[in-house]
Amino acid sequence: MVVKYQHRDFLLKGLKMTTNELKEKFIKFFQERGHSLIPSASLIPENDPTVLFTTAGMHPLVPYLLGEKHPLGNRLVNVQKCLRTDDIDEVGDDTHVTFFEMLGNWSLGDYWKKESISWSFEFLTKELRIPVEKLAVTCFAGDDNAPRDEESAEIWKSVGIPENRIFFLGKIDNWWGPVGSSGPCGPDTEIFYWTGGGEPNNLDSAENCNDWVEIWNNVFMQYEKTSEGKYIPLKQKNVDTGMGVERTIAVLNGKKSVYETDAFLEIYEKVSELSSSDDEISKRIICDHVRASTFLLGDQRCITPSNVDQGYVLRKLIRRSIRKAKKIGINEPFLVSLSKIIIDQYSNDYSELTENQNFIEKYLGLEEEKFNKILNDGQQESFREIEKISDVNEIVNVAGIEVLRAAKISFDLYQSQGYPMEMFVEDMKEKKNIEGSLSEKICEDVGRLISTHQNVSRKGAEKKFKGGLSDNSDDVVRYHTATHLLNKALREVLGDHVKQIGSNITPERLRFDFPNNSKLTQEEIERVQNIVNDVVDKELPVNFLVCSHEDAVSCGATHLEGEKYPDQVKVYFIGDSLESSFSKEFCGGPHVKNTKDIGHIEIYKQDKIGEGKMRIYARFKS
Repeated sequence: MVVKYQHRDFLLKGLKMTTNELKEKFIKFFQERGHSLIPSASLIPENDPTVLFTTAGMHPLVPYLLGEKHPLGNRLVNVQKCLRTDDIDEVGDDTHVTFFEMLGNWSLGDYWKKESISWSFEFLTKELRIPVEKLAVTCFAGDDNAPRDEESAEIWKSVGIPENRIFFLGKIDNWWGPVGSSGPCGPDTEIFYWTGGGEPNNLDSAENCNDWVEIWNNVFMQYEKTSEGKYIPLKQKNVDTGMGVERTIAVLNGKKSVYETDAFLEIYEKVSELSSSDDEISKRIICDHVRASTFLLGDQRCITPSNVDQGYVLRKLIRRSIRKAKKIGINEPFLVSLSKIIIDQYSNDYSELTENQNFIEKYLGLEEEKFNKILNDGQQESFREIEKISDVNEIVNVAGIEVLRAAKISFDLYQSQGYPMEMFVEDMKEKKNIEGSLSEKICEDVGRLISTHQNVSRKGAEKKFKGGLSDNSDDVVRYHTATHLLNKALREVLGDHVKQIGSNITPERLRFDFPNNSKLTQEEIERVQNIVNDVVDKELPVNFLVCSHEDAVSCGATHLEGEKYPDQVKVYFIGDSLESSFSKEFCGGPHVKNTKDIGHIEIYKQDKIGEGKMRIYARFKS
């Protein structure tokens, strides 16, 4: 359950705990309880096309939640960088952000509810010294598929949560998964902190939760939903927890908003210094979007602004921050200067920001220059189209939807040039002297058109991003193993500069991204295909070993450029031995047992996806 909390008039005190102190305490607490620290994964999921971004710490761990053995054991802890855009329209309120850090600890078939709940309670009340009377929890109420989670409730009572602070809610609030139509899932128990004044109210309905803030969620993966829709006990029970750093720091320090914490302090002060307005929401949006854009550009997967997939979201974040900046009087270039604040603030934890600083600044500068030109050119086109409007109340039909002609013009300008609706409305006020009610009608109609367009796009995206390792079907596993062969074959044909910088797998095809300055020739495509298919015909075994990161690098195992790996890693090799193997790579799995199980592939498409980057698509031969 995601809830908001209202502004309070309580006295704001100085920071009681910084974000770094919270992260350090969390990691130390769980390391002392046998958890191995794993590094933050990329913001761009590898082989999980069910999402565009890593939205939680569990995404990089999907193979291990499904039964693969993790090289560092079955108790893990980390701080994961995450990005979510589902609530982008709410960014700027007290709790919503796009980029955030997630604290998490996991049990992969090891401990269960008692340890998970007891440790959560101990960390909150002993380490963070949160009074018990400030806490409440929710548990799964049960339904036809799974019983009421009395076990979790009883454990909460045993550690010290009063019975009147334990609430049972339905599946929409207290159930996780599966990611797709089938797979691991189970009940969760969520922990809330009271931010209001006086006696806390009940958490038994959405109307009563405005002053409660969710700070921690413990997921108990104890069921598997089958393709027939049945819920059966899971062979390996897992615990997956998540605590948002920014939100937790805000409530710990009595702050009304996450934007008042040290996570945003320096960048917010800089935005306020540049601004000539008191528009609080616009300042917050700029801070959030520049922080998210900096992390996306600085990510080890090298995302750049574009009109598709993750690049489209990045472009949207950058352009939205520029629009908000102009709204509050910032008319000079500002993105690079703000990004430097983020890089300085986070580079100790995320070294990729410093390593990719030139890349970050280059694309922020280019995108800012490009969008400013769009705004200038768009306004000229806007003025030309507005002059053609003889009746500001004229209605037109667009795909069965009746809207103002002005709204259609605004929507078309937005789609074709990225010209913002709010700027078009200002143009209408200047050229046609329209009133507030008509401005609202234009915005409403544009919103209807955008919503219709997004619904169509979303259906396409759902089709496009189905599958992935969370699917774990036979075809997905075959394609995943085939990427290892493809990676090696590309290196043999094109050179050692080829490295995997991203991949995407569905049951229908694989997609592989790598650095290269030009498309492959037909001859090169045929050579790559022949190498892969020859290895398939040789029926080589597929094995793995667990070794130190240093030994894995020394033996020549390839890995994702810029990716952070733990001290112990899995190396999958294709061949009778590591020394004589055709391919050896850092990888978590799963894979086929023998190359004969893959089948022949064909490369059927290739695209240039950015400066010096190529993308190829391959599928099984029919």
